[in-house]
Amino acid sequence: MPNWGGGTKCGACEKTVYHAEEIQCNSRSFHKTCFICMSCRKGLDSTTVAAHESEIYCKSCYGKKYGPKGYGYGQGAGALSSDPLGQDGEPQLQNSKPRQASPNPKASKFSQKFGGSDRCPRCSKAVYAAEKVMGAGKAWHKTCFRCALCGKSLESTTVTDKDGELYCKVCYAKNFGPKGFGLGNEAMLEERE
Repeated sequence: MPNWGGGTKCGACEKTVYHAEEIQCNSRSFHKTCFICMSCRKGLDSTTVAAHESEIYCKSCYGKKYGPKGYGYGQGAGALSSDPLGQDGEPQLQNSKPRQASPNPKASKFSQKFGGSDRCPRCSKAVYAAEKVMGAGKAWHKTCFRCALCGKSLESTTVTDKDGELYCKVCYAKNFGPKGFGLGNEAMLEERE
C-alpha cells in the first residue's frame, strides 16, 4: 500500500507517524501516545527515556532489566535488594509466606494504594511508598535507614547487612570483618609495639 501522506512507521504500533505527532528516539519515530515504557507503560519524554536496541523503557524499568545486579545495587529509584538472584536474574524470594487479608477491607485498599502494608523493622510503624527504602530484604523508612551501631545515614552504596540489621561499611568491617595481623585488629597492633 502506498504511503500517500508521507511520514514513517511508528516503532510501537507500525502505523504512519506524521510530522506533527512525531517523536524520534534511536533513529526511530513514534506517535506521542505510543512513546511509553515497554514494561510499566508510563509516558516517556527525552529526560525519562532509556533505549535498548529497538525497545524503549523508563529509566527505572531499564535499570531493573539491564542494570547491574547483585548486592549493593538498587532495584529502582532509591531501592536496595539483598535478596539472592535466581537463574533469570530476578530476586529470589526465600521463606515467603502468603499475607493474610486484613479484616477491614477499606484499610486493605488504602494500604495497597499507598504502600502501607510493610512495617519498618527499626520503628515498627507502617512504611508508605514515598518513604520506602529496601535493605536486608525489608522495607525501611528513609529516616530509619541508618547504621545500627553508629547511627550514620546509609545509601545503597554504603550499606551492608547481617542477620537482618543494617550497618555502614566501616562498622561492619570492625565488627564482622576478617581479623588478624594487617587487617585492623587492635590487639595484634598493640602486641607488635
